[in-house]
Amino acid sequence: MNKHFTASSIPKGIHCLSLRLTDEYSSNAHARRQLPAPELLPLLSDNSYHHFILSTDNILAASVVVTSTVASSLRPEKIVFHVITDKKTYAGMHSWFALNPVSPAIIEVKGVHQFEWLTRENVPVLEAVESHNSIRNYYHGNHVAAPRMFASKLQARSPKYISLLNHLRIYLPELFPNLDKVVFLDDDVVIQRDLSPLWDIDLKGKVNGAVETCRGEDEWVMSKRFKNYFNFSHPLIANNLDSEECAWAYGMNVFDLHAWRKTSIRETYHSWQNLKSNLTMWKLGTLPPALIAFKGHVHAIDPEWHMLGLGYQNKTDIESVKRAAVIHYNGQSKPWLPIGFEHLRPFWTKYVNYSNDFVRNCHIMET
Repeated sequence: MNKHFTASSIPKGIHCLSLRLTDEYSSNAHARRQLPAPELLPLLSDNSYHHFILSTDNILAASVVVTSTVASSLRPEKIVFHVITDKKTYAGMHSWFALNPVSPAIIEVKGVHQFEWLTRENVPVLEAVESHNSIRNYYHGNHVAAPRMFASKLQARSPKYISLLNHLRIYLPELFPNLDKVVFLDDDVVIQRDLSPLWDIDLKGKVNGAVETCRGEDEWVMSKRFKNYFNFSHPLIANNLDSEECAWAYGMNVFDLHAWRKTSIRETYHSWQNLKSNLTMWKLGTLPPALIAFKGHVHAIDPEWHMLGLGYQNKTDIESVKRAAVIHYNGQSKPWLPIGFEHLRPFWTKYVNYSNDFVRNCHIMET
């Protein structure tokens, strides 16, 4: 339980960073400068560029994702980053990238409140996750259970699962109507290799290029099938899904938005997400309904593109970490938390600018 509360908390230094950068946005015109510059705006919808999308409210984590992507790229001048954040973090996130440009890459910072398409009519999942009484009770009600059982369920009950930022990826074709192919990154990844070849992968008409997670012996991460996420004693699940079907990972996904727009993926996601009995059908999170929605639309890519589990276990093989194009700290032990694994943290901290005045003044130190 202590580990859960640590994993769910915001470290003081990261909270300080957001507050100070928000204040800077108010007082410093340079922190408010347009991103990107007006003459670069047409490139935000230019499909000859490599478009990355990142949805997060963690400024330090966002800086690591962007910095590591640009540093690892062979053609950084072709990179366009679309950083999406929530309303409370927007000013601070904008300040960070306005004051710390990653030239020659192009950065756009946008708040969810700035997308006119994101209305309750278009996004029923928003109302469902925020106001549904059963979900409120599930997260915030009293849980009388044995401590070990209680602790085992806590991670799935994290408030991040009722955050719109966590559901945004299902709306990418509508949020970016002029883009054809994008790479979506989670905020707990580090990029270690040039990712431009991802745009050359033939998805064979599929929508989602992802690493499958059922091909390894590691029970924590790479031995996941649908039976690990769904309750197959529920008739709706048993009648519609195969328990042995291979699962895949969020975190680094190649999305063909052009192909996606021809499907009913979003509608399928909504129909399953809004079922009142869904709390008994699967483990909470955005992956289980996505596993259903993207069923038949996933193209498996080489697992060396995306290595998972760095936030789950300290037995991760260091040589495998060094070889992976993208390493993913999925799990509770994030590298910016005190419970992060010491020998895995340097792969993340090498991309933090500890000499930055805001980072230094918030006492964010390399540990």
